Amino acid sequence: MSVTLSTLQPDFAAKFDRIVDARRESDSDVAGQVTDILQTVKLRGDAALVEYSQRFDGYTLADDADWSISRERCEQAHHELAPDLRAALELAAQRIRSYHEAQLPENRDYVDSAGVRLGAIWRPVDAAGLYVPGGRAAYPSSLLMNAIPARVAGVERLVVVTPTPKGQSNPMVLAAAHIAGVDEIWRIGGAQAVGALAYGTDRINPVDVITGPGNAWVAEAKRQLYGVVGIDMVAGPSEILVIADGTNDPDWIAADLLSQAEHDPTSQSILITDDAGFARQVVDAIELQLSVLTTAKTARTSWDTHGVIIVVNDLLAEAPALANRLAAEHVELAVDDPEPYLTSIRHAGSIFLGRMTPEAVGDYVAGPNHVLPTGRRARFSSGLSVLDFMKRTSFLGLDQASFNAIGPAAATLAHAEGLPAHAKSVELRIK
Repeated sequence: MSVTLSTLQPDFAAKFDRIVDARRESDSDVAGQVTDILQTVKLRGDAALVEYSQRFDGYTLADDADWSISRERCEQAHHELAPDLRAALELAAQRIRSYHEAQLPENRDYVDSAGVRLGAIWRPVDAAGLYVPGGRAAYPSSLLMNAIPARVAGVERLVVVTPTPKGQSNPMVLAAAHIAGVDEIWRIGGAQAVGALAYGTDRINPVDVITGPGNAWVAEAKRQLYGVVGIDMVAGPSEILVIADGTNDPDWIAADLLSQAEHDPTSQSILITDDAGFARQVVDAIELQLSVLTTAKTARTSWDTHGVIIVVNDLLAEAPALANRLAAEHVELAVDDPEPYLTSIRHAGSIFLGRMTPEAVGDYVAGPNHVLPTGRRARFSSGLSVLDFMKRTSFLGLDQASFNAIGPAAATLAHAEGLPAHAKSVELRIK
């Protein structure tokens, strides 16, 4: 059963601390398993991928055609989509592309007051690997959210890995790959696919950055391989925090909470409200909607195990501070004037302003990326962006005059740090 708390309870602080500190990642100890898988892929390459694909996906990688999905097949899938689905994907792609184009950073090149030329050049990585789930969660929207920022950044080679259990692939995922301009799609998944992208095999050339959602094994593989490749983030179970006053429609808020609960049994949905009666109405609405929801089994487990309702005395005075402690992936502000909340909430993956901005719109067509930090990581990290596929190279240039202006200080600091070769490198040039 979901938990209901009130800030007026004398033990509220202790109970809230337990919610903040709770870890909802998989209880399984997957680190050791992932280490073994990655080492096997590194040593045995394609042969290891064949074995893991057969074991985990019931799919045999034999001929060349078994390994990859061609661009022609993706174009065909796009052509065969129902017109409304095709139009929805293309609208989403257009809005995602437009939003991320505005993120492109500018190069800098200037001369400072000492006469030193300084600056930085932004360049894309050469190749990006995109993980696309193919089991419980086969989401074309995630492919667009990962591939389009990479392409906007200027990445020349986009590589998708996706499991195809029993050989089945999702036509909408293939259509999304066509829209986004993906170069390669490999029929492999799990930690072994992440290892193949990082290390490379005879068939699959390595990449520089790996992004995209996945299960606990995929997340752990990305964590272990950070440093061999760049990654977007180590993502955990999805979460939503809805801050809502009592004038909302309880059916709307119930649906918003279930929109995350249906993702996974370990997802978390939290409501903060200043109206206890409204909170009870939302609980009743959740029960009614669960009775007809096709994803009810997953959503029920999530809501009963991790769902939380917090009743506060003063919504504006109390909710932002609680939200900052939670640092949730998604924060909905279902109030008449969300601006004061927006300025007060410092830690959130993405914030949705007003009653007409459900998180689900952000998952698909709004434009901002839906790959967001979970597990309170919004305290120190951001959602996926163009910058995840780029790196910055600084440069500087001095002439004799500018060198004479700042060089002596460098030599002084080098001597102070006990690095005489550093100092000599500078002193030989001073005139």
